[in-house]
Amino acid sequence: MRHSYRRFLVAVLFVSVLFASIVLNYYLFQQGKAYYVQLNETRLDPLGLGYFTSPDQQVPGNPDRTTVVFFGDSRAASWPAPLGLEQFEFANRGIGAQTSAQVVLRFDDHVAPLQPQIIVVQVGINDLKTIPLFPERQEAIIARCKENIRRIVTRSTELGAAVILTTIFPIGKVPLERRLFWSGEVAVAIDEVNAYVRALAGEDVMILDAFAILADDAGRTRTEHRDDFLHLNAAGYEALNGALVRVLRGGE
Repeated sequence: MRHSYRRFLVAVLFVSVLFASIVLNYYLFQQGKAYYVQLNETRLDPLGLGYFTSPDQQVPGNPDRTTVVFFGDSRAASWPAPLGLEQFEFANRGIGAQTSAQVVLRFDDHVAPLQPQIIVVQVGINDLKTIPLFPERQEAIIARCKENIRRIVTRSTELGAAVILTTIFPIGKVPLERRLFWSGEVAVAIDEVNAYVRALAGEDVMILDAFAILADDAGRTRTEHRDDFLHLNAAGYEALNGALVRVLRGGE
């Protein structure tokens, strides 16, 4: 009886380990596949110029409304237009996984034709998250990120648009599968670039301090605002839109 029970426990343990292994391998396969698809998609269209070609993605340019464009990476791409602002029309020109270099190089294709009066810029995390992979390039990565942000701001003001420049969002708790490819230097770099962003404030450049809105006391994205360690949920964007509406209405 006791021997049979032990065999049963061994069988249950074996099946549990096998099932866990299958689930883990499936998860890793899906993660690897997603990365491989994204990598090769970028090779086919490095700047993402094939995006935003359908008619419903075009802004009609109503002369009675102010055109606002969200511009940047996935954090910009996921940013919903605030509600209740009938005097504004919104367009989104964010593309996931893009670095600041990709974003600035597609400005003339994706933003300039819309002739916006206001451009909301969120960019930089995809530059800085490469630092753990290329630690010897840390200073260059940060410097290039700052320069590209400056170029986006300059190009926007040359177009005649006002800029709402957001600080880079904080990051959440790094998941186990990313810890081997992460370091505390990313958070240090975010702080450095955000200090630079705040210093760009001027007559036509308003700073929306997203980091201050979203970060907890430890400098991480608040749990209630986090979708994953890099991205926000609906509550996070609702918090940002509260600040954005005040800026758009001239309340700051």
